[in-house]
Amino acid sequence: KGDRINLKNELAKIENFSKTKKKIDTNDILKLTNLAENYNINDLVDNSLSKNKKKTLNILNENNFGQEDIVLILRVYLSKLKRLTKLHAKIKEVKSIDTAIASFKPPIFWKEKENVKKQINNLNYKDVQGLINDTNKIELMVKKNPGLAINIFTNFILEQTLGTNS
Repeated sequence: KGDRINLKNELAKIENFSKTKKKIDTNDILKLTNLAENYNINDLVDNSLSKNKKKTLNILNENNFGQEDIVLILRVYLSKLKRLTKLHAKIKEVKSIDTAIASFKPPIFWKEKENVKKQINNLNYKDVQGLINDTNKIELMVKKNPGLAINIFTNFILEQTLGTNS
């Protein structure tokens, strides 16, 4: 996907592995680099907000996020939460989730509609407002503590998805 930081990390894994093993085959490289699936930020955010525990954990385990990625993910998280806020207001007005989603501007892509419905059903208006506040606090913590950013972020995502205080 053109991400040089991830490429550098993957090359470092191969280099470290090669120090202990004289011969490396394709299977070793595939295991080391986790090339089976590369998830994007939207997948993580959508699955977390939809409370899809298995998929969220899989994405967290498969990807190596850097501090810049974490801030970007939190921004996407906030953006989707704000969209949910507007959708809740629209649902209150039109009394139908389907009508609210269909008439929402900017339009919600057809592939996202089921995920958005799940998110609306999982998070009421008050939950979304609380999550917006929490996400802003987490972003500030991540920026103030770059060395702990990954741990802070992972705990936040797990808490939101699994409903635990990790």
